[in-house]
Amino acid sequence: MSPEPTPSMPPSNERTHPAAGGGEKAIDSVAAGAHSPSAFDIPLNPLRFGDPLRWIAAGWRDFRRCPGIGLFYGACFVAMGWALLKLYEQAPAYVLALSAGFLLMGPFLCLGLYRASQRLEEGRQPDLGDSLLAWDTRTGQLAIFGFVLLVLEMLWGRAAMVVFAVSFDGMPDFQGSLRALLDPANLGFIVAWLAVGAIFAGLIFAVSVVSMPMILHRQTDAISAGLTSLRLVLTQTGVMLGWALLIVVVVGLAMLPWFLGLLVAGPVIGHASWHAYRAAVGESGAAPAADPAAS
Repeated sequence: MSPEPTPSMPPSNERTHPAAGGGEKAIDSVAAGAHSPSAFDIPLNPLRFGDPLRWIAAGWRDFRRCPGIGLFYGACFVAMGWALLKLYEQAPAYVLALSAGFLLMGPFLCLGLYRASQRLEEGRQPDLGDSLLAWDTRTGQLAIFGFVLLVLEMLWGRAAMVVFAVSFDGMPDFQGSLRALLDPANLGFIVAWLAVGAIFAGLIFAVSVVSMPMILHRQTDAISAGLTSLRLVLTQTGVMLGWALLIVVVVGLAMLPWFLGLLVAGPVIGHASWHAYRAAVGESGAAPAADPAAS
């Protein structure tokens, strides 16, 4: 009798494991499907022009459901406004850039508000301590993105100072800079200053509009989150411009009475930004970030 043929061995790049039904299953990679999708694989949901108003309404509802947390972060915004005015009262160019720009860093500053909205979405009661530690599970990626925003803010401030330096004989004081902004004779300076502000504000908004809540909620790296945010702004520009304009109007009005309006407007915008992220970014294969509080 001829000997039985020897069963063929699996290819060297495959490893076999017993399947649940008693057979064998070839696996080509140990971490198959374990990696988060790239920024261009994450689906984006279609948005409507009325959605920004719905996000604000949802943010207001979240604020009313956890007012203590909202007022805490609102007080932080007010204190930051006062600190900026005090710190940069001798450097008007930095005041004008940073007083507008620090609120564009709101996605980084409002992590606790995102966590509170996340808890409400899960049907759980938000906790101030939990919101303060929202960064803890994603420290590395949040730090990377926060550093990027900080660099952009510093470049914005430096560019604004260059515009002042080439427009005036010496740097005007704070009151003088405000008069310069309102003087029609300084039209060239006004146009240049607004153009610089628009470029940096638009860039910061484009890369951050959904990035921070996305990093907090998913196993997403900072680059993928920033690119997803940029994709959203480039593909649904009209709606996102409307959202940016609504933020500017609400925050601008809130800043007028010595930043006191930010006590409420700041947390409402923060909660609303979570709802903007949830409405705009679709579900994918990315697993939610590890959340020790959920166990």
